[in-house]
Amino acid sequence: MPLTYASYLHLADLLDLQEPQSSPAEHDEMLFIVIHQTYELWFKQLLHETAKVQRDFRANELYAALHTFKRMRTIMKTLVAQIDVLETMTPRSFDSFRARLDTASGFQSGQYREMEFLFGYKRPSVLAAIPESGGARAAAEARLEDRTLVDDFYLFLGQRGLKVPLALLERDVREAIAPSVELQAEIYTAYDAQPNLALLFELMMDFDEGLQEWRYRHVKLVERTIGAKHGTGGSAGIEFLKQSVFVQLFPDLWAVRHRM
Repeated sequence: MPLTYASYLHLADLLDLQEPQSSPAEHDEMLFIVIHQTYELWFKQLLHETAKVQRDFRANELYAALHTFKRMRTIMKTLVAQIDVLETMTPRSFDSFRARLDTASGFQSGQYREMEFLFGYKRPSVLAAIPESGGARAAAEARLEDRTLVDDFYLFLGQRGLKVPLALLERDVREAIAPSVELQAEIYTAYDAQPNLALLFELMMDFDEGLQEWRYRHVKLVERTIGAKHGTGGSAGIEFLKQSVFVQLFPDLWAVRHRM
């Protein structure tokens, strides 16, 4: 049988995955499901692209990394734009099916935690929210133990002639990324000495800013929809989300701004 558009994309399976829990189905529950399934697909793509950047960094491939970060930045803009669509759902519309979600919550997204860990925002405490069944927690745990994108960024900078502190190259990859004054001095110098690196730094900043924007928009979406209530499934809700809104993926790139 020849490959078709529908068979290549498994459309019959894909379009059968939206199963509203309300009965009769509330109109906006379909939107809620489609948006969140789409988020998970984009998270999968971002994990895929980030793995490529890690390979690019290790291979000292600047232009390949530039191209991929540009794509990642564009994906992040798409994630932010999706919130505009979700905000067309009113609080009463959400409340009409919210109780049907039972224990289901975005806090259980294993792929989102994988992304956080991969970029160096490592918090073992968030693993408990991910169900053990299905392999999502195991995948996130593996990311917790693995190298981050920033660790490979350090290697890349060393290959480009920057003096990366040994403490960064030998750091415990299970720990969260922390800023380094010594590395910031090297990055500051590289802005003038290596303009091509400056392009990469700016794209990384764009992506970092985009993720912070997405977190902020998500927090405000939750706040306007459920206020200060506990999140779906009894999760901590708005107060927990606020803790990570402005966490920086690349703190050294942000710190250099104070010297320019």
